[in-house]
Amino acid sequence: MVTDNGRTALIICAAVLTIALAYFARSVFAPMALALFGIAVVWPVQRWLEARMPQLAALAISLLLTIIAIGALLLLSVWGVGQVGRWIALNAAQLQQAYGELTQWLEGFGIYLNGIFVEQFHVSWLVRRTQQIATMLSGLTGFSALVLVFLMLGLLEVRDLKAKLVSSCQPDTANRVLHTTGLIAEKFRRYAAIRTAASVLTGLLVALLCWLLGIDLALAWGVLAFALNFIPFIGPFIATVLPAAFAVVQFQSWEAAALILASSSVVQFLIGSYLEPRLSGSALSISPFLVIFAVFFGALLWGITGAFIGVPVAIAILTVLEQFPNTAWMAELMSGSPKRDDAQAA
Repeated sequence: MVTDNGRTALIICAAVLTIALAYFARSVFAPMALALFGIAVVWPVQRWLEARMPQLAALAISLLLTIIAIGALLLLSVWGVGQVGRWIALNAAQLQQAYGELTQWLEGFGIYLNGIFVEQFHVSWLVRRTQQIATMLSGLTGFSALVLVFLMLGLLEVRDLKAKLVSSCQPDTANRVLHTTGLIAEKFRRYAAIRTAASVLTGLLVALLCWLLGIDLALAWGVLAFALNFIPFIGPFIATVLPAAFAVVQFQSWEAAALILASSSVVQFLIGSYLEPRLSGSALSISPFLVIFAVFFGALLWGITGAFIGVPVAIAILTVLEQFPNTAWMAELMSGSPKRDDAQAA
């Protein structure tokens, strides 16, 4: 008979082995996880189309819409990074001068940058890194193709899988699994809709803000803010800092950088801390600590894909934990706010 300590040890070992498997087999599990998220988002469209046309025709339209959405996001990202790269090449002298002034200013406070880094830093290095990012984004074709294959097969199997589950499992078990997966899919769709709306609004406001302040590449910064906002925490941080850093070079003034940094931070704060929670409601309420952990841990496992899919995975785990009395307290602990009745009782 397994004791409580033995059961805990088994759970920990299973979790460690699962994480190790997810890391070493990331070339398979990363696109599969992204495809499962996509199936949840695209399924209502597929179901609506299947009611009006043959299944394969509906599948073709669903995949076409998915390809257009993913392709548009990648093309916009590549275009924005390319615009920034060209701007860096045209303003190489100003960038080098700004970097020299920054090192001198830090030395005045007794902060000395690593000598090797100082010697290696050059604008050409920054240009190469920017070009590498653009190349990496444009080279995601193979990964995207694998995601689409998983997505296609998954959409074809949704109805059959439901029927197999009902026929092969006990009614209570089947109903619980279907109920839980339905909740997860609904939360995924809400998360995708809210994240997309917030990203579009962020991109528009950042572009408008940069244009009003006279920042070069206003449209490019807006596009990058839109794309980066799909990655919680990391994306908005990069989209806030980068325009401010380039404003130093353009205006030769730290005051201009501070202004754009403060303005962009206000935009990100209002959308991320005020608008999104009110749109999502309590269904997607997650602890900020869990959001940050999910993003960084996902990035550690699967890179950019993990950073994007980390929060949806956390949402799925919390939803599963909520369905069992023995683990519901864990979900409550990691949610963004306590239940209203409990809060009032306290």
